[in-house]
Amino acid sequence: MDRPTSIGGAKLSLILIVLVTSLSGCATHATVTDQPAPFVVQPETFTPQVNEDEFELEAEFEEAATEPVSDPLSGYNRVMTQVNDKLYFWMLKPVSQGYGAVVPEGVRLAVGRAFRNLLMPVRFTNNLLQLKPKRAGTELVRFVLNSTIGVLGLGDPAAESFGLQAYPEDFGQTLGHYGIGGGFHIVLPLLGPSNLRDTLGRVPDSYLDPINYIDDSKTQLAVRVYSQVNRTSLHIGEYESLKKDSVDFYTFLRDGYEQHRKQQIKD
Repeated sequence: MDRPTSIGGAKLSLILIVLVTSLSGCATHATVTDQPAPFVVQPETFTPQVNEDEFELEAEFEEAATEPVSDPLSGYNRVMTQVNDKLYFWMLKPVSQGYGAVVPEGVRLAVGRAFRNLLMPVRFTNNLLQLKPKRAGTELVRFVLNSTIGVLGLGDPAAESFGLQAYPEDFGQTLGHYGIGGGFHIVLPLLGPSNLRDTLGRVPDSYLDPINYIDDSKTQLAVRVYSQVNRTSLHIGEYESLKKDSVDFYTFLRDGYEQHRKQQIKD
């Protein structure tokens, strides 16, 4: 198998092309609303939660950062936030609405659980790196139960029947755990708010993501696009609400992201 590569700008651009060409047909069956909302794809919610299917976006941004955020790239970041905003409304949202109109919600929730189950190596490894062996063991047991009894992760019997909740961690959190600061803020194409530490942390995490080991690049891209469309279809309107209630949406996202990541590192 080829070694995985980091998620770069070229790859993200290719994802957009695949999204439009392969999935735009679904969007024609949806009724697209005219609500303006930005496109931000957040990483997995890296805090233990009772129900992994619940979206925590509002919780992530409900508190503003109490310390000034280093933002030397503010000009670029504001432009990229606007670009992501347009990409959300012109591409991702219509396609996701079309997909949601065809695929029942129960199926989409199960698919989301299956994709999260695949990311066990990321959570397991970073819990170990942070010297949290009990949490790492829980992640391993969850994976075994959900992959077998839960049928490849489509169900979550580990939580529902055994009370074993997830403990998501990523390498950005691991670096923060050992005292490495976030550095300057940066908005990534398609992926939204981030910072230097978390952006670099995506590289080692990518080596633990099973999807990166799919040999065929087109298939790999299609799987990633499908995962994002499925996830977005479950949360249409939530991001729109955040934008409507904010005065300076870029600052709101930036400060909220940095504050949320600090809280995740403390947990």
